[in-house]
Amino acid sequence: MIEQLKKGILTGIGLGLMTNEKILEFARKSAEEAKLSTEEARKLADELLEQSEEAKKKLEDKIDEQIKQQFDRMGLATKEDVAELKKEILKLHKGQKKQKKVSS
Repeated sequence: MIEQLKKGILTGIGLGLMTNEKILEFARKSAEEAKLSTEEARKLADELLEQSEEAKKKLEDKIDEQIKQQFDRMGLATKEDVAELKKEILKLHKGQKKQKKVSS
């Protein structure tokens, strides 16, 4: 059971790392070996491409999550943090300009 799970995970990661061209080639070879009809082969290719995109998305999400955790651990500001600080600085700067006009 665990071996099947490992193979499934590794296959998912492998699909996520394969190019569409390689996936289509793999689907074509698999379809030939299994003697699938043209429609079945097309369906297999579509399913593999879809699974590949899902695996890529999950992998990207996991990487993004890990990077964010590392940034948090290191105390580094994210792009969003910097953008928020810029907004606050502009807001304070505008407030200072208004105060100078009122006091003049």
